Amino acid sequence: MDHQVPPPPSEGSRVTPRPAPVSTESWWPNPSPPLNPARAVEPTPDVAPPTGHPRRRRGSMALGVLLGMVVSALLVGGGYLLGRDSSTDSSNGNGSVASAAAGQSPSLVVDAGSDGALEPVTAVAAKVAPSVVSVSTETAQGSGIIWNAEEGYIVTNDHVVSGETDVLVRFDNGIEVDGVVIGGDWARDVAVIKVDPTGLNLQAAVFAPSDSVALGQLAVAVGSPFGLEETVTAGIVSAVGRVNPSGGSDPTRPIPVEMVQTDAPINPGNSGGALANRFGEVIGMPTSIRTDGISSDNAGVGFAVKSDTIVLIAERIVNGESLELGFLGVSTRNPNDGLGGAMVVEVFDDTPAEIAGLEINDRIISVEGIPMAGSDLLAAEIKLYRPGDRLEIEVLRNGESLLLSVTIGVY
Repeated sequence: MDHQVPPPPSEGSRVTPRPAPVSTESWWPNPSPPLNPARAVEPTPDVAPPTGHPRRRRGSMALGVLLGMVVSALLVGGGYLLGRDSSTDSSNGNGSVASAAAGQSPSLVVDAGSDGALEPVTAVAAKVAPSVVSVSTETAQGSGIIWNAEEGYIVTNDHVVSGETDVLVRFDNGIEVDGVVIGGDWARDVAVIKVDPTGLNLQAAVFAPSDSVALGQLAVAVGSPFGLEETVTAGIVSAVGRVNPSGGSDPTRPIPVEMVQTDAPINPGNSGGALANRFGEVIGMPTSIRTDGISSDNAGVGFAVKSDTIVLIAERIVNGESLELGFLGVSTRNPNDGLGGAMVVEVFDDTPAEIAGLEINDRIISVEGIPMAGSDLLAAEIKLYRPGDRLEIEVLRNGESLLLSVTIGVY
């Protein structure tokens, strides 16, 4: 059991130190038994991510920031997967974000019961299963999501394949092929595997925009907990905009990561899989669960890396772009008036924040038009940008709204 490691004060946009938590951080680096223990693997270096600035604006404020969250266990070696109807996707089914509006109902083709009724979880599972794979190494077993069918790209958690070059990928029809890890991001716990798609007839999942995910909506998980392939569980979205301050695949270097919280049961062997909405669209990748620090049993509080982050990081990896984290150069706290934003309590010398003109007592209310619900969300958002990115930060200063242009530094 590892306790949460507090960051240094100069690491960028961070929450100021909090009181000691009641519970402890329990990491779970004990993977499910590998599906094929005879396979040999070799270490592989990380591959840099894509360039540009493919950030997507979110139109509504995140519903919550996780305060005092202390117990997340990595689901090393597992994951739940989900997919969606490709007929409503404008991307030819190759892992792009779905284009259908939030209220639309893509058709889910599945046999109805004798009374003509269609069970929603059954429909989702039928659409997602072809896009779900099992991923195994010599020491771990997890899951993955087919992201780009034409190129043979599969996304999974970095902690499932970290340090590996070769993996074994098993599809829902029982076919097994060799895969190569082309890169991984430890900070957001996302990695990409490539297989030769020739003759496999791969079906890519569709990823729903993160701003379409709503509190209380259906959430279906499909994956390989404890090596039990194509296992389906269901629940709801318990929270959106939930920031896990202990995110990433390395418990000694916790990074704040915005996630989707769900009560759909997920367990070791589910990492790298997918969480889907009622249309069979991927809304997240189950990565960790909250525990009491004593038991590793699922208590109905699971966390999934959100779909926008998965696609963003995967694109950076396959395009060979930098995976460096963004840095602002302030220390912040949550306001005590309940109005949201992040209050600046310190601006560090010779940092992007100081150069941009940020001042103590500024309330940061948005980044690139994305509302900031609190300090944790600000820290997670800033780190998604790369050094050199220019962005606009909106602040309230003495009751007036100001737009400051910031060039992000290196974390």
